[in-house]
Amino acid sequence: MTITPSLISELRKTTGCGIMDCKKALQEANGNIPAAVEILRKKGMAKAAKKASRIASEGTIRILLGADEKQAVMLEINCETDFVARDESFLAFTDLVAKAALAGQISDLNKLNGLIAQGTQTIEDLRQALVAKLGENISIRRLKFIKTQHQLGTYLHGNRIGVIVILSGGDETLSKDIAMQIAATNPLVISPDQVPQDKIAQEKEIYMAQADKSGKPADIIEKMVQGRIKKFLDEISLIGQPFVKDPKKTVGELLKSKKATVLEFVRYELGEGIEKTESNFAEEVKALSK
Repeated sequence: MTITPSLISELRKTTGCGIMDCKKALQEANGNIPAAVEILRKKGMAKAAKKASRIASEGTIRILLGADEKQAVMLEINCETDFVARDESFLAFTDLVAKAALAGQISDLNKLNGLIAQGTQTIEDLRQALVAKLGENISIRRLKFIKTQHQLGTYLHGNRIGVIVILSGGDETLSKDIAMQIAATNPLVISPDQVPQDKIAQEKEIYMAQADKSGKPADIIEKMVQGRIKKFLDEISLIGQPFVKDPKKTVGELLKSKKATVLEFVRYELGEGIEKTESNFAEEVKALSK
C-alpha cells in the first residue's frame, strides 16, 4: 500500500510523533492508522526522543529554599503547552528535580540529569518516562544553586518569573522587596559601573545621531547626550531604579538607609530566549521525499 502524505499527517496529528516514525509505523501496519498508533505506543521511549526537537516554551519556574535559608535552587523546566504545565505528574516531577538539586547542591545540568532519583532511575530516565506519558517534549532547561552566609531572598511571580538575591546586611523583608523589584523591572546589572562599555558606546552613538538633528551647539548636544546616558544607566541598573513600593526613592537610597548591599542576583523568566518556530508539514514531507 502507498503511504501518502495525508496518511502520515493524520497519524502525526493523532500521536505527535515525527514524520519518519509515522511513515515507518504505517508501512508496518499496511496503512492502518489504529494499528500504526498501537505500534507507536509500544515504542514510547523512541517517541520521547523524537519529541526533543519540538519547541517547549511553557512550563514552570521553581524555587526551593533550604531549611537554614542560606541556600536555594532555582530551575526552569519546560513543556509545550500550558495544559501540561498544570498537570499533577509534571508538577510532581518539577518538585522531585528541585529537591534533588538542592540536596545535591547541583548547578550543572549534566550532573543533575545523571543523578539517581527514584530507585535505580535517573532524573533523565524519569524525564523520558514523563514525555512518553504526557505526549509532550519536556526539558530541564537551566538551574542555579546558591549557597551563602549572607541574607538570601527569593521571589516567585506565579510560575513565570523567579528571583534569588543575596544581600550583605538587611533582613528578610528587605531581601524579599529587592527580589520583587528585580522580578518587576528586570535590571541588567546591580550598579551603573557594571554596564559593559560597548553597550554604553552603542547607546551614545544612537543619542548623538538623534541630538545632531536638533541643530543645537555641540556643547549643548554633549550635555543632552550625557543626561540621556545617565538616565539609561539608571534604568538598567538595580540601584538606580525607582523603588517599586516607593518611587520617590531609588533602590540605592533604600539599601543605603538599611545599611545593605546587593552582592548578586539571578532572575529567570519562563521561556525567555526561546525562539518559537512554526513547522511547515508540506515542506517537511517534500524534504523527506528528496
